[in-house]
Amino acid sequence: MSFTLHPQIEADSFFICDLPLCQVRLENVRNFPWLILVPRLSDISEVHQLSKEQQTQLIAESSLCAQALLAQFELHKINVGALGNLVPQLHWHVVGRKQDDDAWPKPVWGFANTDPWCHSEAETLCLHIKKMIIVNSH
Repeated sequence: MSFTLHPQIEADSFFICDLPLCQVRLENVRNFPWLILVPRLSDISEVHQLSKEQQTQLIAESSLCAQALLAQFELHKINVGALGNLVPQLHWHVVGRKQDDDAWPKPVWGFANTDPWCHSEAETLCLHIKKMIIVNSH
């Protein structure tokens, strides 16, 4: 069975690039630098369902994305997590946080006053993040 991105993830984010395991996407929330990694595997909803090698690859790809966010933004913290309460497809959040962001110090999950990215800003940011991921992967 081939990989199909959950429609909610597709609707709420912008494609950045494909890494060996995951598709990387920019969450359409301008308030926080927020990437989503989606393993390109079928019928996976939990990290423990990945092989040990895939789990290691997920952490490596998450670290690449965190480094790209740190290169692009002045951040105080990177939060990562896989919740999946609303979207069952395994997806891994990599969220940059600043001490003066709209939700600090509370979690971004469920933050109600989010602003979407302007399409041109999102395209530019996706290109910059993709370049940083490529640079950091070599």
